Amino acid sequence: MRNPKKGKSKASKPKAAAAAEADNFMSVDEAGPSTGVPQVWRPGIDPLGEDEELDYDPTAYDCLHKFALEWPCLSFDIIRDDLGAPRSTFPHTVFMLAGTQAASARQNYLAVLKLAELGQGRHGKKQSAKKEGGGSDDDDQSDDESDDESMEGSDDEDSKEPPAKMHHRLVQQSCGINRVRSCPQQPGLVALWGDNGSVRLLDVAAQLAQLAAEVEVASKAASKTQVNPLQTHAHATEGFAVDWSRVKAGRLATGDCRKHIHVWEPQEGGRWQVSSPYNGHSGSVEDLQWSPSEESVFASCSTDKSICIFDTRERSKAMLQVAAADCDVNVLSWNALVGYMLASGADDGGLRVWDLRAFREGGFVSQFNFHRSHITSVEWSPYESSMLATTGGDNQALVWDLALERDPEEEAALAPEGNASLQEALPSQLLFVHAGQSDIKELHWHSQIPGMLATTAADGFNLFRPSNL
Repeated sequence: MRNPKKGKSKASKPKAAAAAEADNFMSVDEAGPSTGVPQVWRPGIDPLGEDEELDYDPTAYDCLHKFALEWPCLSFDIIRDDLGAPRSTFPHTVFMLAGTQAASARQNYLAVLKLAELGQGRHGKKQSAKKEGGGSDDDDQSDDESDDESMEGSDDEDSKEPPAKMHHRLVQQSCGINRVRSCPQQPGLVALWGDNGSVRLLDVAAQLAQLAAEVEVASKAASKTQVNPLQTHAHATEGFAVDWSRVKAGRLATGDCRKHIHVWEPQEGGRWQVSSPYNGHSGSVEDLQWSPSEESVFASCSTDKSICIFDTRERSKAMLQVAAADCDVNVLSWNALVGYMLASGADDGGLRVWDLRAFREGGFVSQFNFHRSHITSVEWSPYESSMLATTGGDNQALVWDLALERDPEEEAALAPEGNASLQEALPSQLLFVHAGQSDIKELHWHSQIPGMLATTAADGFNLFRPSNL
């Protein structure tokens, strides 16, 4: 589904031979023969008949690529590269890190990836114009076969474009990876949160350099290499919260499921000094975010239902602590473009936006309860200060724009073009809905390609750019 506030958009009806996978909200004709006005279909709310299948409108995306590794990944990160920013010309190249959750501990690895030749395929206005002009339908042919580690060609490729390629290097790990983060000032420096309770710092700069120079994908499967950790710290138990400072290079914060937060200070000789625990939370620390402008300040959220603001100069207590939900607060994100805006996602599916200039219980400036299950990820756009994205246990990735307001006159003007009628219950700030994945865990914006997003789920990764951003 696309909100018409960012350009004209058309929502299509389900096709007779539609794919079972719904990669985006689809519209179904619920208005009856008297009007013929399609309505937005809402997952978890509107029924779908046994003989009905959903497809998506390819023009809703500028691009959509799918790929998978041998094992599912709870977490990934997009690596900052040397290809320039902002860039918009297809095909794109994207560098990523992903940590696996394998069947046994020894089968796990950190995947260092280069996704190259990412074209538009059959998506975007270019492809729509081709079909209107009598172009070939060969682009719609599907190839459902995929290797354990591959790029899929089902909806992504155009016969006139080179196929997308996935280059990779695998770094052996001895446990499952709960969270992976690349240092913004030194992309080859990686923090891994393991499910064995340890945080490891690795240097994968050599692997990134190899991928950058590689033109053709290796003909045989890459073997796993060993990379000795620069440093390892054992928490009292496993955790998920980890973040690198965007202000002070090399400074790291990690939090575990026993309420402990540690700050890692870089030292001479390539080592880190790990602090004693910070006190503030009474439950598991679920997520951490450093301030985008103050080097000593970070925020955290917890199963104790609160958000804390800490200063590294005071470990005995939080500077601020606010009850942020009536349930676990799972994730948060600090707006890098508007430094006083914070977003949080809770276990009840609630998204709240906070103004830190008036940070108090019940003082959120916006609240949305569109997700039908727990929120698993939230992140502000690096290019639009009012835009953010969320993922949830309802298998949806949502893009929000807080600056949007509903315009009935514009909706009426777009209706003759086939636009779906929006129910009043739909938030006007809801800009785009991406679906079709199972058990979505994490989402990230690409900091150098405006509008490009990536998600990881139990069935693999999606990399896409909505056409209305």
